Parts: sequence; C-alpha cells; structure tokens
Amino acid sequence: MKLPAKAPEPNSENTPFFDGARQGRLVLPRCGDCGFVIWFPRQICPECSSQNVSWFEASGKGSIYSCTVTRRIPGGWGKVTPFVLAYVELEEGPRVMTNIVDCDPEHVSIGDRVEAVFEEATNRDGESGPPLLRFRVREG
Repeated sequence: MKLPAKAPEPNSENTPFFDGARQGRLVLPRCGDCGFVIWFPRQICPECSSQNVSWFEASGKGSIYSCTVTRRIPGGWGKVTPFVLAYVELEEGPRVMTNIVDCDPEHVSIGDRVEAVFEEATNRDGESGPPLLRFRVREG
C-alpha cells in the first residue's frame, strides 16, 4: 500500500530537483565554491553562503543512517502501518529524512544499502503533483 503524502510545491529554488524526479532521476545542487552537496535543494549553499550552485545527477544510492518503525499513528497514516521512517545518508554526503518502501519493516536495519525511488503524490487539490523521494533496500 502506498504511503499517504501531500506533494510538495516546486518553486524557483528547487525546480531542477522536481524536473529530475519526474524522470526518475535524483538531481541535487552542489556548491561550486566549497563542494558541499545541498539537501533540501536550494540555490544558496548553507555551508558557505555562496550562490555559485550547479545541479548534477546523484547516484541515488546510500545507506540507512537511522530508522524507526511506526506501528501506531492517527489519521490516514494509521491505515498503512507499520511503515519505516528513516534518515538515509546519500553516497554524495547529505542525509535525507524519508520513508523506506517496498519492504518488510521488521527487516530494515541501520546500515542497509538503499536506492532512490520516486512515488506519486497529490497536491492540495487532490491532483497528481510532483513525485516524492523515497528509498527501497537494494538487493545484494
């Protein structure tokens, strides 16, 4: 069952990220001055305040840095429990708060290798919106 979520609203700061997401690609900004890979995507580096930011296609691979299994929660999310909420550390450096999907939550562990997937979400009007970044455990 798909996890419920409202789609984020793209803006001029993160349009390249959402353009990539629609194509199933993880596109992130990197600072041209200090090399910092930026999450959540924006046009200014949070490390050095530079606006010399360019976009690149990331590998979409990482590992679970921290995770928890949610078994009880009110509202629409309660219908899809249990589910995994995790921080994923990307190979490129940033840590992303996300969900681990397409898995048995009881078998997800810190250190598991994961890969990016994009799932459909809806906007505030209930229409399809930009895809959401989630991760699934990699085989092997």
